[in-house]
Amino acid sequence: MDIKVAHRADAPMDRAYWNPDTDAELLCIDVHPETPDAKTFTFVSRDGKHIAFTAGQYFAFDIGAGDETETRCYSISSSPLRTNAISITVKRVPGGKVSNWIHDNLAPGAVVRASGPLGQFIRPTRPNQRYLFLSGGSGITPVMSMARELADRTLPVDVIFLHAGRSPGDLVFRSELASLATKLKGFRLYFLPETLTGETSWSGLHGRISRDLFKLIIPDLSERMIMCCGPAPFMAAARTISADLGVPPENYIEESFDVVIDDAPPPMTGEAVVAPFKVEFAKQVRTIDVTSDQTVLSCAKKAGIKIPSSCSNGLCGTCKSKLVSGTINMNHNGGIRQREIDAGFFLPCCSKPLSDLVIER
Repeated sequence: MDIKVAHRADAPMDRAYWNPDTDAELLCIDVHPETPDAKTFTFVSRDGKHIAFTAGQYFAFDIGAGDETETRCYSISSSPLRTNAISITVKRVPGGKVSNWIHDNLAPGAVVRASGPLGQFIRPTRPNQRYLFLSGGSGITPVMSMARELADRTLPVDVIFLHAGRSPGDLVFRSELASLATKLKGFRLYFLPETLTGETSWSGLHGRISRDLFKLIIPDLSERMIMCCGPAPFMAAARTISADLGVPPENYIEESFDVVIDDAPPPMTGEAVVAPFKVEFAKQVRTIDVTSDQTVLSCAKKAGIKIPSSCSNGLCGTCKSKLVSGTINMNHNGGIRQREIDAGFFLPCCSKPLSDLVIER
Protein backbone atom coordinates (compact mmCIF):
# COMPACT_ATOMS: atom_id res chain seq x y z
CA MET A 1 0.00 0.00 0.00
CA ASP A 2 1.09 3.59 -0.49
CA ILE A 3 2.20 5.39 2.65
CA LYS A 4 0.92 8.92 2.74
CA VAL A 5 1.53 11.58 5.34
CA ALA A 6 -1.30 14.00 5.83
CA HIS A 7 -1.05 17.53 7.16
CA ARG A 8 0.25 17.47 10.74
CA ALA A 9 -2.24 18.69 13.31
CA ASP A 10 0.52 20.65 15.05
CA ALA A 11 1.83 22.34 11.88
CA PRO A 12 0.85 25.80 10.58
CA MET A 13 -1.81 26.01 7.91
CA ASP A 14 -0.43 29.01 6.00
CA ARG A 15 1.60 27.05 3.42
CA ALA A 16 0.96 24.18 1.05
CA TYR A 17 2.33 20.74 1.86
CA TRP A 18 4.36 18.28 -0.18
CA ASN A 19 2.07 15.75 -1.87
CA PRO A 20 3.73 12.30 -2.06
CA ASP A 21 1.64 11.42 -5.11
CA THR A 22 2.50 14.43 -7.24
CA ASP A 23 5.60 16.21 -5.90
CA ALA A 24 9.00 14.83 -6.86
CA GLU A 25 11.70 17.55 -6.83
CA LEU A 26 13.86 18.68 -3.93
CA LEU A 27 16.36 21.55 -3.91
CA CYS A 28 19.61 21.09 -1.98
CA ILE A 29 20.30 24.17 0.15
CA ASP A 30 23.14 23.04 2.42
CA VAL A 31 25.90 20.45 2.77
CA HIS A 32 27.46 19.95 6.19
CA PRO A 33 30.36 17.59 7.06
CA GLU A 34 29.67 15.41 10.12
CA THR A 35 32.69 13.08 10.15
CA PRO A 36 35.52 12.49 7.65
CA ASP A 37 33.24 10.19 5.63
CA ALA A 38 29.72 11.42 6.45
CA LYS A 39 27.87 14.54 5.31
CA THR A 40 24.42 15.95 5.97
CA PHE A 41 22.48 17.25 2.96
CA THR A 42 19.51 19.55 3.55
CA PHE A 43 16.69 19.92 1.05
CA VAL A 44 13.58 22.02 0.60
CA SER A 45 10.66 21.53 -1.71
CA ARG A 46 11.44 23.17 -5.03
CA ASP A 47 7.95 24.71 -4.86
CA GLY A 48 8.43 26.05 -1.33
CA LYS A 49 6.08 23.56 0.32
CA HIS A 50 6.29 22.19 3.82
CA ILE A 51 7.25 18.50 4.02
CA ALA A 52 5.35 16.45 6.60
CA PHE A 53 6.80 13.13 7.71
CA THR A 54 7.11 10.90 10.75
CA ALA A 55 10.46 10.41 12.49
CA GLY A 56 11.99 7.17 11.20
CA GLN A 57 10.76 7.49 7.61
CA TYR A 58 12.91 7.88 4.52
CA PHE A 59 12.96 9.25 0.97
CA ALA A 60 13.97 7.29 -2.14
CA PHE A 61 16.30 9.48 -4.24
CA ASP A 62 16.87 9.09 -7.98
CA ILE A 63 20.55 9.87 -8.53
CA GLY A 64 22.08 10.22 -12.00
CA ALA A 65 25.43 8.68 -11.10
CA GLY A 66 27.11 7.55 -14.30
CA ASP A 67 25.24 6.28 -17.32
CA GLU A 68 22.13 5.20 -15.45
CA THR A 69 19.85 6.68 -12.83
CA GLU A 70 20.19 4.80 -9.55
CA THR A 71 17.63 4.86 -6.73
CA ARG A 72 18.80 4.86 -3.13
CA CYS A 73 16.89 5.17 0.14
CA TYR A 74 18.09 7.56 2.84
CA SER A 75 16.41 8.02 6.21
CA ILE A 76 15.54 11.55 7.25
CA SER A 77 17.76 12.68 10.10
CA SER A 78 16.06 16.02 10.85
CA SER A 79 13.16 16.62 13.22
CA PRO A 80 9.64 16.14 11.82
CA LEU A 81 8.56 19.24 13.70
CA ARG A 82 10.71 21.36 11.36
CA THR A 83 8.68 20.94 8.19
CA ASN A 84 10.36 23.68 6.15
CA ALA A 85 13.17 21.28 5.15
CA ILE A 86 14.45 17.71 5.46
CA SER A 87 17.98 16.46 5.99
CA ILE A 88 19.63 13.17 5.15
CA THR A 89 23.05 12.07 6.36
CA VAL A 90 25.04 9.99 3.90
CA LYS A 91 28.15 7.98 4.66
CA ARG A 92 30.72 7.49 1.93
CA VAL A 93 31.02 3.78 1.18
CA PRO A 94 34.28 2.45 -0.31
CA GLY A 95 33.44 1.52 -3.87
CA GLY A 96 29.90 2.82 -3.46
CA LYS A 97 28.74 4.27 -6.77
CA VAL A 98 25.93 6.46 -5.43
CA SER A 99 27.29 7.50 -2.02
CA ASN A 100 30.60 8.57 -3.56
CA TRP A 101 28.82 10.51 -6.30
CA ILE A 102 26.68 12.29 -3.73
CA HIS A 103 29.71 13.23 -1.64
CA ASP A 104 31.69 14.44 -4.64
CA ASN A 105 28.98 16.16 -6.68
CA LEU A 106 25.83 17.08 -4.76
CA ALA A 107 26.03 20.75 -3.78
CA PRO A 108 23.68 23.59 -2.80
CA GLY A 109 21.55 24.57 -5.78
CA ALA A 110 21.24 21.04 -7.14
CA VAL A 111 17.76 19.68 -7.83
CA VAL A 112 17.10 15.97 -7.28
CA ARG A 113 14.07 13.79 -7.81
CA ALA A 114 12.79 11.98 -4.75
CA SER A 115 9.83 9.90 -3.61
CA GLY A 116 8.49 9.89 -0.09
CA PRO A 117 8.14 9.94 2.75
CA LEU A 118 8.10 6.15 2.98
CA GLY A 119 8.66 3.50 5.62
CA GLN A 120 7.18 1.96 8.74
CA PHE A 121 10.10 2.37 11.19
CA ILE A 122 7.99 4.53 13.48
CA ARG A 123 8.28 4.98 17.23
CA PRO A 124 5.23 3.68 19.14
CA THR A 125 3.86 6.43 21.37
CA ARG A 126 2.39 4.80 24.44
CA PRO A 127 1.87 6.57 27.80
CA ASN A 128 5.04 6.49 29.92
CA GLN A 129 6.88 4.49 27.26
CA ARG A 130 10.57 3.85 27.89
CA TYR A 131 12.85 3.55 24.86
CA LEU A 132 16.22 2.24 23.81
CA PHE A 133 17.49 3.93 20.64
CA LEU A 134 20.16 1.58 19.34
CA SER A 135 22.23 2.48 16.29
CA GLY A 136 25.40 1.47 14.51
CA GLY A 137 27.30 3.60 11.98
CA SER A 138 25.07 5.49 9.55
CA GLY A 139 22.07 3.64 11.00
CA ILE A 140 21.87 6.51 13.46
CA THR A 141 19.89 8.68 11.03
CA PRO A 142 16.29 7.54 11.71
CA VAL A 143 16.74 7.38 15.48
CA MET A 144 18.45 10.78 15.40
CA SER A 145 15.28 12.14 13.85
CA MET A 146 13.37 10.66 16.78
CA ALA A 147 15.78 12.16 19.31
CA ARG A 148 15.56 15.58 17.69
CA GLU A 149 11.78 15.39 17.73
CA LEU A 150 11.75 14.59 21.46
CA ALA A 151 14.11 17.52 22.08
CA ASP A 152 11.89 19.86 20.06
CA ARG A 153 8.82 18.82 22.03
CA THR A 154 10.62 19.59 25.35
CA LEU A 155 8.58 16.97 27.20
CA PRO A 156 9.89 14.57 29.85
CA VAL A 157 11.28 11.38 28.30
CA ASP A 158 12.88 8.10 29.37
CA VAL A 159 15.34 7.27 26.61
CA ILE A 160 18.64 5.42 26.54
CA PHE A 161 20.54 6.19 23.32
CA LEU A 162 23.39 3.79 22.50
CA HIS A 163 25.35 4.59 19.35
CA ALA A 164 28.20 2.40 18.09
CA GLY A 165 30.87 3.27 15.53
CA ARG A 166 34.29 2.21 14.30
CA SER A 167 36.19 4.83 16.33
CA PRO A 168 35.43 8.00 18.30
CA GLY A 169 36.00 10.07 15.17
CA ASP A 170 33.36 8.08 13.30
CA LEU A 171 30.55 8.78 15.79
CA VAL A 172 28.05 10.80 13.74
CA PHE A 173 26.27 13.64 15.62
CA ARG A 174 28.61 13.14 18.58
CA SER A 175 28.67 16.77 19.75
CA GLU A 176 24.97 17.38 19.20
CA LEU A 177 23.97 14.25 21.09
CA ALA A 178 26.27 15.14 23.98
CA SER A 179 24.66 18.57 24.14
CA LEU A 180 21.18 17.11 23.93
CA ALA A 181 21.94 14.73 26.80
CA THR A 182 22.78 17.67 29.05
CA LYS A 183 19.55 19.49 28.22
CA LEU A 184 16.87 16.83 27.85
CA LYS A 185 15.80 15.37 31.17
CA GLY A 186 15.57 11.59 31.12
CA PHE A 187 17.86 11.19 28.09
CA ARG A 188 20.88 8.97 28.79
CA LEU A 189 23.60 8.69 26.16
CA TYR A 190 26.26 6.04 25.59
CA PHE A 191 28.81 6.02 22.78
CA LEU A 192 30.47 2.73 21.88
CA PRO A 193 33.47 3.01 19.53
CA GLU A 194 34.83 -0.38 18.56
CA THR A 195 38.43 0.82 18.68
CA LEU A 196 40.11 3.93 20.11
CA THR A 197 42.00 4.76 16.92
CA GLY A 198 42.80 8.47 16.82
CA GLU A 199 41.65 9.17 20.39
CA THR A 200 43.54 7.04 22.88
CA SER A 201 42.46 9.32 25.73
CA TRP A 202 38.84 8.16 25.35
CA SER A 203 37.46 7.49 28.84
CA GLY A 204 34.13 5.91 27.99
CA LEU A 205 32.95 2.52 26.83
CA HIS A 206 34.49 0.81 23.82
CA GLY A 207 34.13 -2.53 22.08
CA ARG A 208 31.02 -4.19 20.67
CA ILE A 209 27.51 -4.65 21.97
CA SER A 210 27.17 -7.71 24.19
CA ARG A 211 24.84 -9.35 26.66
CA ASP A 212 27.02 -8.21 29.60
CA LEU A 213 27.08 -4.62 28.34
CA PHE A 214 23.30 -4.49 28.01
CA LYS A 215 22.84 -5.95 31.50
CA LEU A 216 25.22 -3.34 32.90
CA ILE A 217 23.88 -0.14 31.32
CA ILE A 218 20.25 -1.13 30.58
CA PRO A 219 19.06 -3.20 33.55
CA ASP A 220 15.42 -2.64 32.58
CA LEU A 221 15.95 -3.65 28.94
CA SER A 222 12.99 -6.04 28.87
CA GLU A 223 10.66 -3.15 29.72
CA ARG A 224 11.86 -0.84 26.94
CA MET A 225 10.75 -0.36 23.36
CA ILE A 226 13.86 -0.90 21.22
CA MET A 227 14.31 1.05 17.98
CA CYS A 228 17.35 -0.42 16.21
CA CYS A 229 19.09 0.49 12.96
CA GLY A 230 22.56 -0.37 11.70
CA PRO A 231 24.57 -2.85 9.65
CA ALA A 232 23.10 -6.34 9.35
CA PRO A 233 25.62 -8.02 11.75
CA PHE A 234 25.03 -5.30 14.34
CA MET A 235 21.26 -5.74 14.19
CA ALA A 236 21.53 -9.53 14.27
CA ALA A 237 23.57 -9.28 17.47
CA ALA A 238 21.15 -6.75 18.97
CA ARG A 239 18.17 -8.94 18.10
CA THR A 240 19.73 -12.03 19.69
CA ILE A 241 20.88 -10.25 22.84
CA SER A 242 17.51 -8.55 23.31
CA ALA A 243 15.62 -11.83 22.96
CA ASP A 244 17.99 -13.58 25.39
CA LEU A 245 17.39 -10.84 27.96
CA GLY A 246 13.63 -11.13 27.79
CA VAL A 247 12.57 -8.41 25.35
CA PRO A 248 9.19 -9.38 23.84
CA PRO A 249 9.31 -9.59 20.01
CA GLU A 250 6.73 -6.82 19.72
CA ASN A 251 9.06 -4.49 21.64
CA TYR A 252 11.93 -4.84 19.17
CA ILE A 253 11.63 -2.81 15.96
CA GLU A 254 14.40 -2.50 13.41
CA GLU A 255 15.03 -0.78 10.07
CA SER A 256 17.02 -2.43 7.32
CA PHE A 257 17.60 -1.90 3.61
CA ASP A 258 19.74 -5.02 3.27
CA VAL A 259 18.90 -7.32 0.40
CA VAL A 260 16.75 -10.30 1.33
CA ILE A 261 16.05 -12.41 -1.74
CA ASP A 262 13.66 -15.31 -1.55
CA ASP A 263 15.48 -17.73 -3.80
CA ALA A 264 13.87 -20.92 -2.57
CA PRO A 265 12.45 -23.08 -5.34
CA PRO A 266 8.69 -23.65 -5.51
CA PRO A 267 7.57 -26.37 -3.10
CA MET A 268 7.30 -29.86 -4.54
CA THR A 269 3.80 -31.33 -4.47
CA GLY A 270 2.07 -34.34 -5.85
CA GLU A 271 0.19 -32.15 -8.30
CA ALA A 272 1.24 -31.42 -11.85
CA VAL A 273 3.96 -28.77 -12.07
CA VAL A 274 2.71 -25.50 -13.51
CA ALA A 275 4.75 -24.36 -16.49
CA PRO A 276 6.79 -21.21 -15.82
CA PHE A 277 6.08 -17.94 -17.55
CA LYS A 278 8.50 -16.33 -19.97
CA VAL A 279 9.88 -13.03 -18.63
CA GLU A 280 11.72 -10.95 -21.21
CA PHE A 281 14.11 -8.12 -20.34
CA ALA A 282 13.96 -6.05 -23.50
CA LYS A 283 17.07 -3.87 -23.14
CA GLN A 284 19.30 -6.72 -22.01
CA VAL A 285 17.87 -9.08 -24.65
CA ARG A 286 17.38 -11.83 -22.08
CA THR A 287 14.45 -14.11 -21.35
CA ILE A 288 14.11 -16.25 -18.24
CA ASP A 289 11.55 -18.61 -16.73
CA VAL A 290 9.67 -17.48 -13.63
CA THR A 291 6.87 -19.43 -11.99
CA SER A 292 3.87 -17.88 -10.28
CA ASP A 293 5.47 -18.76 -6.91
CA GLN A 294 8.67 -16.80 -7.54
CA THR A 295 9.43 -13.09 -7.61
CA VAL A 296 10.77 -11.58 -10.79
CA LEU A 297 13.79 -10.10 -8.98
CA SER A 298 14.91 -13.32 -7.27
CA CYS A 299 14.94 -15.19 -10.59
CA ALA A 300 16.57 -12.31 -12.45
CA LYS A 301 19.43 -12.12 -9.95
CA LYS A 302 20.03 -15.87 -10.12
CA ALA A 303 20.23 -15.52 -13.91
CA GLY A 304 22.74 -12.68 -13.69
CA ILE A 305 20.35 -10.04 -15.02
CA LYS A 306 21.14 -6.55 -13.80
CA ILE A 307 18.37 -4.87 -11.81
CA PRO A 308 19.29 -2.29 -9.15
CA SER A 309 17.81 -3.35 -5.81
CA SER A 310 18.10 -2.62 -2.13
CA CYS A 311 15.44 -3.73 0.37
CA SER A 312 13.89 -6.51 -1.75
CA ASN A 313 10.59 -6.36 0.11
CA GLY A 314 8.72 -3.57 -1.64
CA LEU A 315 9.81 -0.73 0.62
CA CYS A 316 12.48 1.30 -1.10
CA GLY A 317 11.48 1.41 -4.77
CA THR A 318 15.05 0.85 -5.96
CA CYS A 319 14.10 -1.92 -8.41
CA LYS A 320 11.19 0.01 -9.97
CA SER A 321 10.79 -1.04 -13.61
CA LYS A 322 8.46 -0.46 -16.55
CA LEU A 323 6.16 -3.35 -17.40
CA VAL A 324 5.65 -3.27 -21.17
CA SER A 325 3.20 -6.17 -21.28
CA GLY A 326 1.76 -8.88 -19.07
CA THR A 327 0.17 -9.02 -15.64
CA ILE A 328 1.70 -9.50 -12.21
CA ASN A 329 0.68 -9.98 -8.59
CA MET A 330 2.47 -7.22 -6.66
CA ASN A 331 2.45 -7.05 -2.85
CA HIS A 332 4.47 -3.94 -2.01
CA ASN A 333 5.02 -2.02 1.22
CA GLY A 334 4.92 1.58 0.04
CA GLY A 335 7.85 1.68 -2.35
CA ILE A 336 5.79 2.71 -5.35
CA ARG A 337 3.11 5.33 -5.88
CA GLN A 338 -0.31 4.60 -7.31
CA ARG A 339 0.27 7.02 -10.16
CA GLU A 340 3.44 5.08 -11.04
CA ILE A 341 1.49 1.83 -11.05
CA ASP A 342 -1.12 3.47 -13.27
CA ALA A 343 1.71 4.49 -15.62
CA GLY A 344 2.84 0.86 -15.96
CA PHE A 345 5.62 0.62 -13.38
CA PHE A 346 6.05 -2.21 -10.87
CA LEU A 347 8.51 -3.56 -8.28
CA PRO A 348 10.14 -6.83 -9.41
CA CYS A 349 11.22 -7.61 -5.83
CA CYS A 350 7.66 -8.20 -4.65
CA SER A 351 5.94 -9.16 -7.90
CA LYS A 352 5.10 -12.63 -9.20
CA PRO A 353 4.02 -13.20 -12.80
CA LEU A 354 0.47 -14.12 -13.78
CA SER A 355 1.37 -14.30 -17.48
CA ASP A 356 4.35 -13.92 -19.78
CA LEU A 357 6.02 -10.52 -19.20
CA VAL A 358 8.04 -8.01 -21.15
CA ILE A 359 10.04 -5.60 -18.95
CA GLU A 360 11.87 -2.47 -20.09
CA ARG A 361 15.21 -3.37 -18.52
